[in-house]
Amino acid sequence: MIPIHIIAFGKLKEPHFRLAAEEYTKRLGGLCRLSVRELEPAFLPQNPGEKQIRAALEKEGAALLSAIPQGAAICAMCVEGTAVPTEDFAVRLDKYALSGGIAFVIGSSYGLAESVKKQAAWRLSLSPMTLPHELARVVLLEQIYRARMICSGRQYHKTINN
Repeated sequence: MIPIHIIAFGKLKEPHFRLAAEEYTKRLGGLCRLSVRELEPAFLPQNPGEKQIRAALEKEGAALLSAIPQGAAICAMCVEGTAVPTEDFAVRLDKYALSGGIAFVIGSSYGLAESVKKQAAWRLSLSPMTLPHELARVVLLEQIYRARMICSGRQYHKTINN
């Protein structure tokens, strides 16, 4: 079974996001070995300067990289990543089942350190629109679930036959 890791900054605070994430985590139980690790974001003042933000991102980047399990490919969740259709996501995700799995990394409110992006095997964007981190995590979990259903031969999505 493919090991899938989600490493993110901050906790899911809103009850509706937490419940949705718990539901998809439960559904993924028989489809992969899922682990979710929440890291503490670096402290920043109310209106941080560019230098403070860069320093915080580098500190967070080091924490992220040390949290990634040995052998797991890194998928950086970032706005400059490539958005892919669900079917392509499923195929790509299935390829990581043959290796040490995959670690999806979600940065803090200022994003991901460049050092993390450089080490990523894949840069993925969920949407060209800006999403709150909590919603992004739920969408990622839902897409992982959908992809694992597709790869296991079970129908989860509707298709149009032309």
